[in-house]
Amino acid sequence: QLSKAVLRINNAVKDQEQIVVFGDYDVDGITGAAILWEMLHGLGAKILPHIPHRIEEGYGLSIVGINNIKEKLPDIKLIITDDNGIVANEAVDFANKQGIDVIITDHHVASDKLPKAHSIIHTTKLCGAGVAYLLAKEIEKTVIPAKAGIHGSPIKSGMTIDDDNHLELAALGTIADMVPLTDANRAIVKHGLSKICKTKRKGLQELFTQAGLEKETFTPYEVGYIIAPRLNAAGRIESGMDSLRLICTTDPARARLLAEKLELINKERQLVLKEATEHAIEKIKNQKSKIKNLLFIAHESYQQGVIGLVAGKLVEEFYRPAIVVSIGEKMSKASARSIAGFNMIEFLRVHASEFINVGGHPMAAGFSVATEKLLDLQKLLKKSADKVITEEILKRTLKIDTELSLSQITLELYNDIQALSPFGIGNPEPTFASMGVTVIDFKLLGKERNHLKLRVQQDESEIFDAIGFGMGELALKLKPGSKIDIAYSIDENVWNGNTKLQLKIKDLKTND
Repeated sequence: QLSKAVLRINNAVKDQEQIVVFGDYDVDGITGAAILWEMLHGLGAKILPHIPHRIEEGYGLSIVGINNIKEKLPDIKLIITDDNGIVANEAVDFANKQGIDVIITDHHVASDKLPKAHSIIHTTKLCGAGVAYLLAKEIEKTVIPAKAGIHGSPIKSGMTIDDDNHLELAALGTIADMVPLTDANRAIVKHGLSKICKTKRKGLQELFTQAGLEKETFTPYEVGYIIAPRLNAAGRIESGMDSLRLICTTDPARARLLAEKLELINKERQLVLKEATEHAIEKIKNQKSKIKNLLFIAHESYQQGVIGLVAGKLVEEFYRPAIVVSIGEKMSKASARSIAGFNMIEFLRVHASEFINVGGHPMAAGFSVATEKLLDLQKLLKKSADKVITEEILKRTLKIDTELSLSQITLELYNDIQALSPFGIGNPEPTFASMGVTVIDFKLLGKERNHLKLRVQQDESEIFDAIGFGMGELALKLKPGSKIDIAYSIDENVWNGNTKLQLKIKDLKTND
């Protein structure tokens, strides 16, 4: 399939056929589309990127999306999908009838029947940008530039990772899409993180400035919780094309304008999310019936661009799989988030006949449904969930890797732990436990005084600072001299040029 795809792309470049890279409106889809567009544009291909509009075209390759492309590019001959397409059977059939070949690159879970595409490059072990990156590497080695003097960046003897200007985008997409940081994903992120913080991309540099990021090194946290939301915001509220333009522009002035625009859109997204989340939580708490195994909440006011985030917030609040629906006049869109031990996409596909379309991953999925069927669907899914979700699945658990005494915590141990990084989904930062730790003193931090800062000691050990984010209410149960058990990870705190180890509290148990 890979060789077949590369041959088709080579012929399209050689014959100057019109190509479109059809991405997605999230960071994974945008970075993957940028990789393929830059690679093929650099080889002289006649190519344009397309990011579907969330409201007007919906997710993934669609008949509406293809028609929109054909209106602007009537001579379109080849579509390469990125981060979508593996369940787009109808859209691929439509493209075939229009004389358009489709090459699918995707990582979502496939259905029983694959689309009749020209070729399919698919794995669930990478993110969409990771699949696009590997295809780009094969194109780089194989495809002949269309014109003299036009070159991408062909593999040369002695070429190093430093020469790879797409690895940073693959790492960005990998972290943002929360795929397991193991195997190839870990390699992409391990080497890509250093390239992200040293990026020469004007757009990313301006985005970092807008976000107040001035660090010399980034971790998956900065990428996943500070950079990615800003790139995602455009596709949630307006059009994901602005994020693609930001990534690819070489014009400093345009980069600044786009970064400022994304910052404003992200602030709007935060407000919309806050309002929808508060509404959803209040609605669930006010339900007359007891909160059961599956949360299903729907409302006309929920914007499609934030329902996935709202579902994630509900999972955090209630620790239940959550489905949040944006109710439309005739069709409603839903986004679902799950918890460990419950495969959301498998659960939904059992009821595939109820949906207009459905797709996703074990932990995150989405579907469309006729609005008139919404109430019946809610009853069906809740009843079905009650049969498969057990009390054991609904228990919040924290895995402790090993028990430590505080005297064992040294800079050498911290450095050994960091050799296992980058940490994230599938490769979590080690969690330790120490029992019978003495509280020397404590205070509350933050505007809302909701963070707990402790100084703790065990026997004759060094006194360590410890921070418990969102644990401020526990201060009522503490006093100097209290004995507590703590679960934590070890962190490095740099302040005024001084480096000191501190503990990041994940859980805390008092005597009572």
